[in-house]
Amino acid sequence: MRTLLLRLAGPLQAWGDSSRFTERQTRREPTKSGVLGLLAAAQGLRRTDPVEDLISLDFAVRIDQEGTVLSDFQTAINWETGQSMPLSRRYYLADAVFVAGVGGDPSLIQGLADAVRSPVWAPFLGRRACPPAWPLYLGVAEGDVRTAVRSAPWQAANWYRRQRGSMAELRMYADAQAGETRHESIRDVPRSYDPRRREHGWRDVVEESVTVRAPQDSAEPDFMTAVEL
Repeated sequence: MRTLLLRLAGPLQAWGDSSRFTERQTRREPTKSGVLGLLAAAQGLRRTDPVEDLISLDFAVRIDQEGTVLSDFQTAINWETGQSMPLSRRYYLADAVFVAGVGGDPSLIQGLADAVRSPVWAPFLGRRACPPAWPLYLGVAEGDVRTAVRSAPWQAANWYRRQRGSMAELRMYADAQAGETRHESIRDVPRSYDPRRREHGWRDVVEESVTVRAPQDSAEPDFMTAVEL
């Protein structure tokens, strides 16, 4: 087995698993459905294309930097008729960073890695208004998805790591295996992305605590320092 590792970070993210109608919620961590949708877009699949090979992949995600939930009250108009659309409230995660992994057959994982590095359709973090920050691709690791995600370097911003200290306890969520006690069950297996008939099955999720050590500060820009007199 091999695991594709992704760094999911950006100004805004939105990972809904039960939103309906005008109230569009987000979870505090990426969903399997959302990440597989990102990979399907990178491959150039359309929403009506089958995704059986993707839903067979093992999935895990680690919360490297907890985000803040924001709400946005939105209005819209049908551009063809001029008719007002229903008002909606949409929720987003701001300033969050995650490490996500999908594991499976080596040839399938390598194809997904190539697609992420050269995507057909632009990837987004749950909604089209949420583009990812660079880098999205973290690499391909040998072995199972939990070990790969657990072992990945801490991806949080320098300022966040300094607040947490040299070591931190992070939460990881993964597909439950047979015999494991689930943390929760969520409707998060994308059987179809077709907008005319979206279908999602249930998956059991387990929670795990992961200890990480802070790496040396990266060379990310410090805009506040730059403007100090």
